[in-house]
Amino acid sequence: MTATLTPPDPTPPGPGRTEGPTATATVDTAAAATSSASAALVRRRGRWIDGWDPEDAAAWEGGGRRVARRNLYPSIFAEFLGFAVWASWSIVVPQLSSVGFALTVDQQFWLIAVPSLVGATLRIPYTFAVPLFGGRNWTIVSALLLLLPAGLLAWTVSDPSTPFGMLLLVAALAGLGGGNFASSMANISFFFPEREKGRALGLNAAGGNLGTAAVQLAVPLVIVAGAGIALERAGLMFIPLILLAAFLAWRLMDNLTTAKADYKAFGAAVHNRHTWIISFLYIGTFGSFIGYSGAFPTLLAGQFPEVGLQVAFLGALVGSLARPFGGSLADRWGGARMTIASFAVMAAGAVGAIAALRTHSFGLFLGSFLVLFVATGAGNGATYRMIPAVFRVGATTPERLARSRKAAAGCIGIAGAVGAFGGFLIPRGFAVSNELAGSLQPALWTFVGVYVLMGAVTWAVYTRRSAPMAAAGI
Repeated sequence: MTATLTPPDPTPPGPGRTEGPTATATVDTAAAATSSASAALVRRRGRWIDGWDPEDAAAWEGGGRRVARRNLYPSIFAEFLGFAVWASWSIVVPQLSSVGFALTVDQQFWLIAVPSLVGATLRIPYTFAVPLFGGRNWTIVSALLLLLPAGLLAWTVSDPSTPFGMLLLVAALAGLGGGNFASSMANISFFFPEREKGRALGLNAAGGNLGTAAVQLAVPLVIVAGAGIALERAGLMFIPLILLAAFLAWRLMDNLTTAKADYKAFGAAVHNRHTWIISFLYIGTFGSFIGYSGAFPTLLAGQFPEVGLQVAFLGALVGSLARPFGGSLADRWGGARMTIASFAVMAAGAVGAIAALRTHSFGLFLGSFLVLFVATGAGNGATYRMIPAVFRVGATTPERLARSRKAAAGCIGIAGAVGAFGGFLIPRGFAVSNELAGSLQPALWTFVGVYVLMGAVTWAVYTRRSAPMAAAGI
């Protein structure tokens, strides 16, 4: 059974309405065009929509924008929760000792790192799940899947005798939330036209990133409400929110039959060397954001136990807010230049953190890490800004331009997955550094060297005067 989506009457009633044959003909023509454009847009059972084409201006203005926005806001909320669950162990781990768990530093960093490893691995299959199952359907399923890591988190942390292997398994399941980003971004990209896609995807991404800051702010408050510490609330608090996200997706979102998996675009991106160069750079920007977000609470608890975890959320918060700022600066100065600047600031922030560890200065440590977080967030936006520009180089015909857009879309998916592995590498780097040297400083010096290398690669490939890409102003 189908029902045609009827656009609103384009002719407003009342005394302001212009009369006369010319005005009437104009209105009738506009109404007929809108009606014709949206005639192919039909609903089927299960909230499937046929004939969706956001590039059709008449259909977009005649009701398409309203449908797209109605799908965007539940998607943002679901992705927000996905990031929050993904990051939940980052704020739970430094508090396990207070409820009776005895873990080594290496074990603590394993619990922080493994959700990022799983989340990064799931990003590619989650991307292809949207065309396979439908955006609405997969949003419901992926939201409900979060009940598993949330419920098991509440169960495992309530018993200090839980073996480390079980803790590691439950932490790995939190990686389900990391996959949500990829499917959510893929789904929303199908709803919006190219001219409005950047803003919609930016809102969607920002909503997800803020989930990291939100969980690091909420958990320390929730677990101490009342008497004692009830760490199981760190998992229980998600359950009603997850059910709400699934309900909103069921009630408000739609599936698009026009959302098709473009394996050719993915293949074109795989075979393009710039996909892997940008993925390498994205490990340094997005991977650093995820990695430092996960490790920062444990670093605070280990290096400055007298301070507490009340400020742990600030890093993820400023990093999330800096992402659109970095994208805006990249539009003005160029994505490559802004990416190089981000790596330079990240290196400076890491050097500041080393100095803070040597002097045991909490103010310098916090300030240096906030600088690091701002630079990673700005770098996220700048590196993403590079992708369409890089793939547009040489696209001199409409056909080549269309192919470049598809390859760029494939690159975004690959870079997002590869970059997320940085969330695993940074905590493990801290763990190895502490194990071998008894200090975090060697890890931070290594990160400085990597940022310098990444900045040099960006310069050599995209801004060096003799580089083929330099003239394009990437």
